[in-house]
Amino acid sequence: MKPTLLLLAVLVGLTACKSSKAEHEDEHGHGNEEASPEKLHVESGDVIHVHVPQEMLRDLRVTTAKVEARPGGESVTALGELTFSEDAYAEVSSPVSARVGSVAVTTGQAVKQGQRLAELQSPELGRARADLQATQARATAARQTADRKRTLAEERIVARKDVQAAEADAAAAEAEVAAAKAALTALGAGNAGGDGTSGFVLKAPIDGTVVERTARLGQMADPSQPLFHIGDLSSLWLVVHAFERDAVRLKPGAEARVTFAAFPGQEFAAKVGHVGQRVDPRSRTIPVRLELDNGKGLLRPGMSASASIPLGEPGATLTAVPAAALQRLANGWVVFLPTAEAGVFEQREVGRGRSLGTQVEVLSGLVVGDEVVVEGAFLLKAEVEKSEGGGDEHGH
Repeated sequence: MKPTLLLLAVLVGLTACKSSKAEHEDEHGHGNEEASPEKLHVESGDVIHVHVPQEMLRDLRVTTAKVEARPGGESVTALGELTFSEDAYAEVSSPVSARVGSVAVTTGQAVKQGQRLAELQSPELGRARADLQATQARATAARQTADRKRTLAEERIVARKDVQAAEADAAAAEAEVAAAKAALTALGAGNAGGDGTSGFVLKAPIDGTVVERTARLGQMADPSQPLFHIGDLSSLWLVVHAFERDAVRLKPGAEARVTFAAFPGQEFAAKVGHVGQRVDPRSRTIPVRLELDNGKGLLRPGMSASASIPLGEPGATLTAVPAAALQRLANGWVVFLPTAEAGVFEQREVGRGRSLGTQVEVLSGLVVGDEVVVEGAFLLKAEVEKSEGGGDEHGH
């Protein structure tokens, strides 16, 4: 019996040690986690939460974005180049061969319609103005002569045929005035200026920005070469080329998403303004005009772009989040949502759909308006994986 009693005593001792150790871990192990808020940790349960201390939160640089609805259904991707709106672009050249006397604006300067751009000197214009001045003087004299002879004819001093001849001369002189004015109009000077001077002013035909200036002081300007290019940068056109099978399904007014190589990761909204009426016989494509608002002035004509345009009838929508917000765990895709408590983020499983450029379609788990973590989501995911790999039972 003594060996048996000895074995029982050893077993009781071991049980007591394990119980004491478990109580010690319960009192001190978990207590240390609560007493050490500076450590990032994960809490599991029906909903998993990631706790990030404030000092670590500053280093994470967490950014968030709203879950949004965007045009859904089938879409087509087309490439194109940004350009000015045809209704808000002008090339300004001298209407006649002339020398640039002064330049009033420079590249990048905003101008208003009618604002002075440059002053030029043209001998040809000077001659045309001198001709107008001379013909106006002859017409005035001829009209005065006709009026005087008409008065004399009423007093029977001159013959009626002399009055008719004077009237014919006056009409001929007035026709010469009209011809001289038409010549000035053809030279771009209109009816202005009968003083014989050779100078004239180029003015801006539209509101906009001087995007190019070739005018130089003393330069000889040719009517075929523009001196100024003026365009309105606040609203631009993107002309893309869609295959005919897709272009015929595009609807004016449909909302498109545009990305530019110059701005990776950013999307710009656009609307289909016009679908071309002719198919290019070589590429079998149709030009499609998209209209973009450029109120912030980020975009420049000439930039290359890719546009995603919905096909068919507008109205279908889908739920989308930035691609960086979705993170892959062993059991599927998740996002992290900030909670009302600072530094605490909820992990939520979602159904992932198709890629949409810089965004991803979400099939389940989120609704439009939810706020998700974008920058910093990868680090939150890494912490969850670390905690799960450490043996903590999180259930997910």
